[in-house]
Amino acid sequence: MNKYFFPIAGLFLSSMAFPAHAAGSGVCVPDNVKTNSSKGDYKCCRPAKSERLFHSEAVEKEIKRVKSMLTNKKLAWMFENCFPNTIDTTVHFRVGDDGKNDTFVYTGDIHAMWLRDSGAQVWPYVQLANSDPALKAMVEGTIRRQFKCINIDPYANAFNDGPTGGEWMSDFTDMRPEVHERKWEIDSLCYPVRLAYEYWKVTGDASIFDEEWIEAIENILATFTDQQRRDSRGKYSFRRKTDRAFDTLSNDGMGTPVKPCGLIVSSFRPSDDATTLQFLIPSNFFAVSILHKASEILNTVNHRKDLADRCDSLAKEVELALKKHATYNHPEFGEIYAFEVDGFGNHFLMDDSNAPSLLSLPYLSDVDVNDKVYQNTRRFVWSDSNPYFFKGVAGEGIGGPHVGYDMVWPMSIMMKAFTSTDDTEIINCVKMVMDTEAGLGFVHESFHKDDAANFTRPWFAWQNTLFGELILKLVNEGKIDLLNSI
Repeated sequence: MNKYFFPIAGLFLSSMAFPAHAAGSGVCVPDNVKTNSSKGDYKCCRPAKSERLFHSEAVEKEIKRVKSMLTNKKLAWMFENCFPNTIDTTVHFRVGDDGKNDTFVYTGDIHAMWLRDSGAQVWPYVQLANSDPALKAMVEGTIRRQFKCINIDPYANAFNDGPTGGEWMSDFTDMRPEVHERKWEIDSLCYPVRLAYEYWKVTGDASIFDEEWIEAIENILATFTDQQRRDSRGKYSFRRKTDRAFDTLSNDGMGTPVKPCGLIVSSFRPSDDATTLQFLIPSNFFAVSILHKASEILNTVNHRKDLADRCDSLAKEVELALKKHATYNHPEFGEIYAFEVDGFGNHFLMDDSNAPSLLSLPYLSDVDVNDKVYQNTRRFVWSDSNPYFFKGVAGEGIGGPHVGYDMVWPMSIMMKAFTSTDDTEIINCVKMVMDTEAGLGFVHESFHKDDAANFTRPWFAWQNTLFGELILKLVNEGKIDLLNSI
């Protein structure tokens, strides 16, 4: 029975101690913590200082600054718990054998490093990097580790901290012991470039763009091009012995057929669920954005016009294909973006909570928030026309097949706030996340639309840090009065 640290009041719990909550694991919470918010006793739920994995003076100062401005005690409490959750509980920072910073980031209660999750988890700390050398080194180490992971296997979504193997070594794909899971997802190669680009722009530190980076971008280009499947079915296949249809690929591991059109296949979604039609539109938009960012880095820092031109050329191909294939004329909402297409003319109309999603397009890609097609799409995904939109007495939002019916992901609520230009809508989203924390002071993977105490994954650092990012963004935009109106 393996034990791990659970980020509530410095409590150690067994991984076998969780009773079932809906489709995932809930948590046995001590009474003094479980009733914190209901009693108005907002005692900090962070681990004890001696048990935190990483310390940042800049993060601590930011917590104090924001708390001093917030008059809503519950909101201040949740920000204090959530914003540092990644560095408190998931960051393993060290100097590698090559003498360079190296950071392995758990996703939370799963002790592996997802390229997507880790990139999102440390993202909000980049803005503070210039005022804290330790924090800057930690982010740099995350980027370097991500490049190493890409070069181990650009088709993998999650990695082990060393060649330890694991439960998915039995999957029918080209597994290796450094890989935790090998589900091909476009966004796994996008988040590291997004993080590296932002780090460079904020800090001016171009040292991360070394030989490892060049190898990584060559692997990214080769993988994206291979998965356009222009001349063949590509190098990737995946099968798993499972009772979950979304955990494996049909057609002997190749997935559903696609007709080459310039788009890139993503065999799995950001939720780690298999795509139904393999051209995943939100992820293709994300790819266009990061290819342009990579081109700028390669031209400015590396003076590699050859690679930069390849990035721009591929971005243009995908962009043109999106204009031709990504939209659908909906009878109620007008022209909208489809979630998935196959190049044969078929469109799958839905949205999933995990980002990149259709809702998150302006947050992660270059789609303008005022784009008419996006606004139509936004209305569609936040309605009962989206099969994975759920609304109940506890809250409303987008879920997905990863957890199942009636389970709302707070990530979708936060993405609605990130992409909103309406203060009333923003504050309603913040309030909904606050109202569905189930008395723990943290944000969960999902909650039941009619019962917020029925939730999955009590320790999910991405959701926690994303909430901190949202509140910090609103504070820095001068929306203190809006937050204090809750």
